[in-house]
Amino acid sequence: MHELLINLAGLDFLELWDATKATLLMLFLSLIFIVILGLPLGIAIYSFANSKIKKQPIIYEILSFFINIIRSIPFIILMILLMPLTAIITGTTIDVAGVIPPITVAGIAFFARLTETALNEVDSGVIEAAQSMGVGYWQMVKGVLLPEARASIVAAATVTSIALVDYTAVSGVIGGGGLGDLAIRYGYQRYETEIMLVTVILLIVIVQIMQFIGNKAVIYFSKNYS
Repeated sequence: MHELLINLAGLDFLELWDATKATLLMLFLSLIFIVILGLPLGIAIYSFANSKIKKQPIIYEILSFFINIIRSIPFIILMILLMPLTAIITGTTIDVAGVIPPITVAGIAFFARLTETALNEVDSGVIEAAQSMGVGYWQMVKGVLLPEARASIVAAATVTSIALVDYTAVSGVIGGGGLGDLAIRYGYQRYETEIMLVTVILLIVIVQIMQFIGNKAVIYFSKNYS
């Protein structure tokens, strides 16, 4: 314990703070893009698979095929595959800007599937009742599907955000910045396990806070939009 305290005393806390901010920035920006793009995709694949909404089996199979491909590729390999595209979009393949595109792509596929699952939980009787009143597709989405599945979609966003913590840590392998990069440079390359321990603790704290906020949001929407 004495040796641990001595080693931690030599830790550059400014660098640790910068790494923490970089991780939070990656999480925040990626999650925004994922929800903006993944939610419509999830609604689309649910609609195209549901005979009561807007069944289009061919389109559903095409979208489902590409989503499954993305989800099948390990994230570290996906980052490497997307490097040319990332360089075009951001002008770099390292640091925070260089890892947000692959994190977003992986997260969109993940969140879209969870959104589809959340929408599948909507009572078919509610859908049939809305259709009997002549509700159109977009009215169905905005007035029935999203309000009914709101709590489940928030839960899906929470699960996705926690998965992103893992993605941000893995991105440190290619110099993505953040706590993952710090853990690899100090904990792995320099064998300074104390710094590795600190980064792990910080990642655990981030996950716990995100889960707490997500749980509170789910409870709120369940009570107020049921």
